[in-house]
Amino acid sequence: MTTLRPLGSSDLHVFPLALGGNVFGWTADETQSFAVLDAYTAAGGNFVDSADVYSAWAEGNEGGESETVIGRWLAARGNRADVVVATKVGAHPHFKGLSATTIKAAAEESLRRLGTDYIDLYYTHFDDESVPVEEIVTALDQLVKDGTVRAVAASNISPERLRASLDFAESEGLARYVALQPHYNLVSRDTYEGPLLETVGKAGLSAVPYYGLASGFLTGKYRPGTTVDSARAAGAGGHLDTERGRAVLSALDAVAEAHGAELATVALAWLASRPTVAAPIASARTVEQVPALVAAAELTLTDAELALLTDASGI
Repeated sequence: MTTLRPLGSSDLHVFPLALGGNVFGWTADETQSFAVLDAYTAAGGNFVDSADVYSAWAEGNEGGESETVIGRWLAARGNRADVVVATKVGAHPHFKGLSATTIKAAAEESLRRLGTDYIDLYYTHFDDESVPVEEIVTALDQLVKDGTVRAVAASNISPERLRASLDFAESEGLARYVALQPHYNLVSRDTYEGPLLETVGKAGLSAVPYYGLASGFLTGKYRPGTTVDSARAAGAGGHLDTERGRAVLSALDAVAEAHGAELATVALAWLASRPTVAAPIASARTVEQVPALVAAAELTLTDAELALLTDASGI
């Protein structure tokens, strides 16, 4: 049985691979989404990531589709207490930004869609620098005091604003961020590694990276001369044009072959081994994609293999 990892200073313990909910109600309909969620939890997974904006970008959607699907699944399975549900505030078309009133109203809507009276982990989706960190932290703390949020976290924030938020929470005795969700994977290391990682490490936060598979590039399905039918193909395929992307694929091929593992499994295992990382996020549209994701929790790479991947991704 996979050992759950603590999430920062919170009392939350999570499976070392979070299931991304961005596809639910978008490229995966409700039936497909339920099947994926069932397969993930059957494999021991307990950490589902969503956001109130998912998937407002899709034609005919307005945001909240992912939360609604997850809420219906939780109700149908009766397993709310067994699942760590994470969602985010700040990017929904009707609840943009991080003013105190927006945070409160958006949280109420997320709770309604999720069909629950509490959110386990509540992220600020994108920092709103027009709002003082004091207002944001105080509004999030009120949700914790009200019992509607168990722990708070941040995503897409500068090291300076993150540090200021932590300092204010500590000085006032308010709920403090326990995690950061950065853009981080084998072909995208520059945003996180540096001052942001240092801030997270010093503060004892956990990282829960998004785009853990670089929109599918790190599954290995994007190769020279191939065409991939995916809503994210344009962005993912672009990595083939870079020296780093090609070097990473070559290293992943070698390590995956040595373990008889999928490339996605190896890429996520590398990410899960990085300093501060508690659980990378990866999404699945179909049940068939789930085993390669959850297998990362059990795959231990050697020091030499980790070095090979790290060196290739540093090009």
